[in-house]
Amino acid sequence: MALNQSSDTISKFFTSLDVVQPHGEFPDQMEQVKGILHGEKLIESSRVEAEVNWFFSRLGLDSDYFRTTPAPIVAKHILSLYAAKMVSHATGARLQVKLNNKTEKSALFVIASNPGKKDSPALEIEHLIETSYLGEGYGHGMAPVTTGVSTPVPATIPLTTVATPTGPAKAEVPFRVSCYRTTGTVSAQSPTQLRLYSVTAPVFQPNADPNETDLTKISDVHFITNASPATVSLYQDVMKEVVSRLGPVIRVLPGKEDTYRLVVAYRHGTTHSFFSAITDLYHFHQMHSTNKYVEQFSNGITIFSVYLRSIEGAAGNFEQRVRNLAEHVSLVYVLPRTSLTPLFQAHTLSAQEVAFAYVGWKFAYTFLNRYSTEYAALASALGDDPAKQALLAQLKTRLVKDTFTEARVLETVKNNTDLIKELYADFASIHIGEKATQKFDKAHNADLATKIKRTVLNELDCQVLTAILNFNRHLLKTNFFKPTKTALSFRLDPGFLSRSEYPNTPFGLFFIVGSEFRGFHIRFRDIARGGIRVIRSPNLTAYDHNAASLFDENYNLASTQQSKNKDIPEGGSKGTVLMSLEHQNKSEVAFRKYVDALLDVLLTKNSGVVDYYGKDEILFLGPDEGTADYMNWASQHARDRGAHFWKAFTTGKSTSRGGIPHDLYGMTTRSIHQYVIGTLEKLGLDEAACTKFQTGGPDGDLGSNEIKISKDKTIGIVDGSGVLYDPSGLDKAELMRLAEARAMARQFDAKKLGKGGFFVDINNSDVTLPDGSKVDNGMVFRNNFHLHPLSAADVFVPCGGRPEAVQLSNVDKLINPKTGEARYKVIVEGANLFFTQKARLILEEKGVIIFKDSSANKGGVTSSSLEVLAALAMTDEEFKSRMQVTDPSSPPPFYQSYVKEVHRIIEENARAEFECIWREFERTKTPRPIISDLISTKINDLNDQIQNSPLWDNQSLRSRVLTAACPRNLLELVGLSALQQRVPEPYVRAMFGAYLASRFVYSAGLGSPEFAFFTFINEFLSEK
Repeated sequence: MALNQSSDTISKFFTSLDVVQPHGEFPDQMEQVKGILHGEKLIESSRVEAEVNWFFSRLGLDSDYFRTTPAPIVAKHILSLYAAKMVSHATGARLQVKLNNKTEKSALFVIASNPGKKDSPALEIEHLIETSYLGEGYGHGMAPVTTGVSTPVPATIPLTTVATPTGPAKAEVPFRVSCYRTTGTVSAQSPTQLRLYSVTAPVFQPNADPNETDLTKISDVHFITNASPATVSLYQDVMKEVVSRLGPVIRVLPGKEDTYRLVVAYRHGTTHSFFSAITDLYHFHQMHSTNKYVEQFSNGITIFSVYLRSIEGAAGNFEQRVRNLAEHVSLVYVLPRTSLTPLFQAHTLSAQEVAFAYVGWKFAYTFLNRYSTEYAALASALGDDPAKQALLAQLKTRLVKDTFTEARVLETVKNNTDLIKELYADFASIHIGEKATQKFDKAHNADLATKIKRTVLNELDCQVLTAILNFNRHLLKTNFFKPTKTALSFRLDPGFLSRSEYPNTPFGLFFIVGSEFRGFHIRFRDIARGGIRVIRSPNLTAYDHNAASLFDENYNLASTQQSKNKDIPEGGSKGTVLMSLEHQNKSEVAFRKYVDALLDVLLTKNSGVVDYYGKDEILFLGPDEGTADYMNWASQHARDRGAHFWKAFTTGKSTSRGGIPHDLYGMTTRSIHQYVIGTLEKLGLDEAACTKFQTGGPDGDLGSNEIKISKDKTIGIVDGSGVLYDPSGLDKAELMRLAEARAMARQFDAKKLGKGGFFVDINNSDVTLPDGSKVDNGMVFRNNFHLHPLSAADVFVPCGGRPEAVQLSNVDKLINPKTGEARYKVIVEGANLFFTQKARLILEEKGVIIFKDSSANKGGVTSSSLEVLAALAMTDEEFKSRMQVTDPSSPPPFYQSYVKEVHRIIEENARAEFECIWREFERTKTPRPIISDLISTKINDLNDQIQNSPLWDNQSLRSRVLTAACPRNLLELVGLSALQQRVPEPYVRAMFGAYLASRFVYSAGLGSPEFAFFTFINEFLSEK
């Protein structure tokens, strides 16, 4: 139908428009709009006046709309609405308004408003907007523009090229959004009200400072011109606050005519689906919005503002419902959209209940009984037969995956919402602060446990719900009820862990859940340290595997760290951050939330967190896969949060922050290489004449430093880019060039490869090697080359690779089937958990001299421990002047000498343990990997006994031990007395115990009688 069609019937339909008087507030704009519509001639000329008058005066649009929308755009909106009314009249159907108008720089969506209805078309539009225009849809994976705290982070992924007032396109940022609900109807005959979503690309001034807070410098030019003074003032206050914090700033203000205004500011990209999630939230609380805005700023901050009114006939006091909504906003920021969100949208569960159910789902999936009893019995019956054990392990994995899938556990949660409500009430009754009605008790609420067993008929469902109750029973503290948070953190008593699956119970366990990740932190001693690892998944299959093995990997890494840390004060710990499949590129966002959530439950004083642990806790974090660049930020953030331990909170910081980078100074490699050269000396072999194969290339820490420090003939290197191989030995000078540049193996000059040499890139396929064999897939070839016959060498040093790369199911590939001999004479395990213990023992049986990771690669942890000690022992001023490097070409003299002291201590510890292992093997023929474990156990057990014995009270002994254990120049600087006053006593005790225990075991061995320790102490005291 032509828009200018005229008839008596149509005139009658629109008669009521004729009597509308013009709106007096925007007369000039009205006249411009009329002129545009008359000029376009798409609406019959006689109808233009009435349509424009109704739109301005009776439709009930917010005045902000007219202030911020140019006349040509208003004219388009009127034309679109008129067309919809014409279609409705022509067809006789109910007026259906679902219009959109998109350009490169803007978009308009107009729909019928249906407030509070689950089938509202607004939900579809909001999902579209947050995905296509805000860059925060589920799985969009946008990184924030800036931290707003101390250091910049990656820019956003492209959404729109934004023009600046003075020049060409400059940056790529999300759009601005304005949403209006009309108070009037589209015509006198129709009850339909409208909701308009106006989306526009912002126009910023050029060259904004990432940490700028002045709105006149960072706002869209239209916002700063058109916004009311009250809004500008409010946004300015919010901006100053949000730039200095990690999480959201939330404000609720009373407005006019029973309206409240909700304002939320946050760093763009630090959440997802927030635009639509807030809509779900206020609908749950029986409210609707009259208008809402999403304003972008060039410093990377997003400010969300929504005006709320109660839905007619809603139950309960409106003001109280607004308060409840405000309390739930931060929870929605943390978990805006999950697989359980439909239960919230259906008003089956509240926001808190959905968040709790989500956490319970992930917890239950992780810790459900995994056939441990049956598996242990079968494993014992099968003995040490590698093939049978491998088949049994595969069978258990398959059974667990098939039975306890995440989807199956989710089904239990969805089908038992009444019990989920009761489990949440149980959780809240213990941790909701002053309202807590119960106390911590690992056997509390026996009635609920009985109810689950009696009413849930399916055994698996019963196990899932009981697991969630066990979560409640072992929860010591949580930030769940803090007013603001960035992720959810839970400090658990580890007593719920199965002793058959986890024989050594950790000291502490943290479970952290965010919108982009979930993870754990495990420590085996009160004073403990270890790295934080980000785990990414390239595809769904990898993600399923990583999710199923997340806790086991974390536990094994922390356990290995505990064994490795035997001769330093800190016990072992480890943290893992599993990235959600939809957010693989947001690792920095996830890491920051992980750390912030940990600090929430470490810094509980006056925080509102109910703390049933009741003692101070300090965690020491270090770098690991994917987190090396984040240590500076974590330390600074701990300082900003008021943590007294901020200088020591992280290791692996940059030199400008007082860190001692492992890669720069080759800390980890120094201990690994002590085992290599020590073994070759014992065997009477010349290192330069030995061949070596290594995983981990010249671009990595261990790989690059292994190249730099060694004198061998390296025949093969596997790294992230592919496989580099030369049977006559890779050109040493070219390897050194790559190591110095931290370049990948693919940058090796192919002209310097000898006969039979090659490089196969992971992206290659259908490659013919010099020996005529075929490589179908470069990635698969890379992943398995350590099992390939060409990798055979005198020495194998894994400097990189995933855990359990060699296990029962594939260790036979390292053994020549014709001769029965292993491909390597010596293996020094630089990469953590590269071999399983069973694989190590099989290789030892074949004559391989193998030193496991917990003994060989402890140089890095020793360096980090001494970095922590310096941070704890020095005042802020001492630390700044002596440990913080302002000029990399000329570090402070103290710093240089401290690094040399660290080198000395690393090499002394590594050589002492190597000699002990060698002697014990010669004495008992016990496999070296087992000897390593026995040494670690004996030292750790003796350490615990020493710390709790009267030996600590012997002042003379204490002074001698601490003097021997500390770096010499640190003692010269601060003195022993000041060191003991400044460093927390538990840490000093741990230093005292670790030094005495390790030195005794290294010197006396494993078979020494009990009285030998007293002899050792007497000799130690008598030394000059």
